[in-house]
Amino acid sequence: ATMKKLWDISPALGPDTPPFPGDQAYEQGWTARIGPGCPVNLTALTLSPHLGAHADAPLHYADGAPAIGAVALEPYLGRCRVIHAIGRGPLVKPEHLAHALADLPPRVLVRTCERAPATWSEDFVAYAPETIELLAARGVRLVGIDSQSVDPATSKTLDSHHVLLKHDLRVLENLVLDDVPEGDYELIALPLKLVQACASPVRAILREL
Repeated sequence: ATMKKLWDISPALGPDTPPFPGDQAYEQGWTARIGPGCPVNLTALTLSPHLGAHADAPLHYADGAPAIGAVALEPYLGRCRVIHAIGRGPLVKPEHLAHALADLPPRVLVRTCERAPATWSEDFVAYAPETIELLAARGVRLVGIDSQSVDPATSKTLDSHHVLLKHDLRVLENLVLDDVPEGDYELIALPLKLVQACASPVRAILREL
């Protein structure tokens, strides 16, 4: 049997990965190097779990809510629709998705740009909260976006995150959908079992159905 095609929708993660302003950047040190008396290289990492492709936990936007290691895995694995809303910013509105809502699977990723930027800019596209309300009403359990956040960079109220909280939806941010045609795929993007963390890096991929 031939392998089904994979799309890697995770950006590279390393010292050049731009953090959200004020967030912990990627730092890497060496705990051990191969040499006389040492058979291995060992790295030590310090990083925000919001770097690169990541899954926010409810804890990120609500005190006392579950950490990422406590949430169910089912939303992060299974049938998924990629919907294009390219150049429609600054907010993805319900009308931008209207053409692709028939027979919607429980996971929706929105592509907002032709090319995911390699540097930080607050000029990214976010979700309008009413769009997440619409998707939740249609049975969606996970939403994703190819920008740094489902809310605008300057938002202090995090309206879209709080719609996620209200409906207990999961979210993926900082995806790279540059080469992904609109359509349905299998999503695989499991968070780490970090029992105290507000988010987890994921290696997000799509597989052809």
